[in-house]
Amino acid sequence: MINDPQHPWRPASLIATCFGVGRLPWAPGTWGSLAALPMAYGLVRWGGPWALAAATILVFLAGLWAAGRTAAALGEEDPGQIVVDEVVGQWLALIPVSLDLRYWPMAFLAFRLADIFKPWPAALAERRLAGAMGIMVDDLVAGVYAGVAVWTLALLLGSTRGFG
Repeated sequence: MINDPQHPWRPASLIATCFGVGRLPWAPGTWGSLAALPMAYGLVRWGGPWALAAATILVFLAGLWAAGRTAAALGEEDPGQIVVDEVVGQWLALIPVSLDLRYWPMAFLAFRLADIFKPWPAALAERRLAGAMGIMVDDLVAGVYAGVAVWTLALLLGSTRGFG
């Protein structure tokens, strides 16, 4: 029944799982990060890095609501099927190099590594923050780490096609 808070077609569930991507088998976070790439490409083509940055903020806010509702409905602290946090983190990693597709695979890999290994303060955020904030913020931190790493690499290699 669609009134069931766990129903996959509920708005919170659709947002939290990135329209069901988080329900794919094996490594839902990686699937969520992969799903973020074509969406980011469309945003950058449409409105440049600023559109991607604005969408990141909006999806983060929507993700707070959706992740909180979905986690509560599932009765879990951080269900694997919630991947909106990976979308936001991946977009953050892409923003500084969003105009140069050559760096997108590196941004993807850097984000996945940062998301998996959770460098400080990502691990601290995951442990200390409750509910939706705990679900979302560790991926924000991982996205910032990955974005800085890829942006630094692009600068070292002489790329001038970064943000802005």
